[in-house]
Amino acid sequence: MEPVTHFLTGACLGRSGFNRKTAYATLAMTLAAEAADLDVFWGFRGPVAELQHHRGWTHTFVGAPVVALATVALVWLLDLIRRKRLAATSAGKGGSAAVLEPRWFLLWVFALIAALSHILLDYTVNYGVRPLFPFDPKWYAWSIVFIIDPWILLALFLALVVPGILGLADREIGARRKQFRGRGWAIAGLVFMVLWWGLRNAERGRALELVRTGSYTREPLIRSAAEPHMMDPFQWHVIMETEDYFQTAEVRTISDQVVTDDYADVIYKTAVTPAVAAAKQSYLGRVYLDWSKWPLTEDVGAVAAPGADILPQPGWHTVEFQDLRFGYGPMAAGRDPTLAGWVVVGPGGEIEGMYMQGHEQR
Repeated sequence: MEPVTHFLTGACLGRSGFNRKTAYATLAMTLAAEAADLDVFWGFRGPVAELQHHRGWTHTFVGAPVVALATVALVWLLDLIRRKRLAATSAGKGGSAAVLEPRWFLLWVFALIAALSHILLDYTVNYGVRPLFPFDPKWYAWSIVFIIDPWILLALFLALVVPGILGLADREIGARRKQFRGRGWAIAGLVFMVLWWGLRNAERGRALELVRTGSYTREPLIRSAAEPHMMDPFQWHVIMETEDYFQTAEVRTISDQVVTDDYADVIYKTAVTPAVAAAKQSYLGRVYLDWSKWPLTEDVGAVAAPGADILPQPGWHTVEFQDLRFGYGPMAAGRDPTLAGWVVVGPGGEIEGMYMQGHEQR
């Protein structure tokens, strides 16, 4: 999911009671809940390298303890700086003991829980994660929520903000200040998220059942998938595959309605030309097909790839890679398909260029 939800989840975890066990629990869990996404710095090596390594080892059960340890090391460094500053400002004046002292091993355990929450949240979206890597390179995706879920964001945000607002009201009337405020609200925010997942999982199953038991394709159905919409848990974008084509549909589970068109919503599978075969063996092709669950590969001819700074030469072919999971709703509104890639193949099968997100992989 996007970073804000990860940060808010970590903060709610910390305030749900872990902050009563050791100092810095909320800080460490907030940082650890998002730390795994530091692998986006692979983007400096190029867009294909980012696709290959994003949600890599930092998003695995093997990497999570290391992510937690690195987070706790940062917190320890911040604590060391804080203690030095306090010692300098309180020299000769006496000092007051902290309410809680940091318990570093316990803090690592809590940070590990937050790091694992990152893997769980990323599993709920359709991009997927590889939690068992390097033992199992398979991508797993629950595909029940959109990458940005406004209702989860709102619930977690309110769980953190409302206790502060109530605290202001208490101070206005002179009520005694609570040492650990907001535990109930934090737990409520996390419980809402789990219940929301349950609702969306049930509706996703309902959407798949509707297309599997209906007759919406002209050929036998091989497989199907339901992709979530951002706001509505009862609206699903369904992809169906037959031997010769893909077909999409919009499913409204609250009314058991399936809307599809035998022509407008059909995407025929294209032939594997020599250029497509060469593109699949390229760096981009191997990485993309390893990640993509619903790939669509097409030789689009001698056209310029988005982001390319050279014009196609005679005999060149541009091969487009798409994933049908990201071709609907706001992701289909742009000029270029979301998370698509292009490989330019020369007349002899040589790779002349690879492009994603408007950038070249060098």
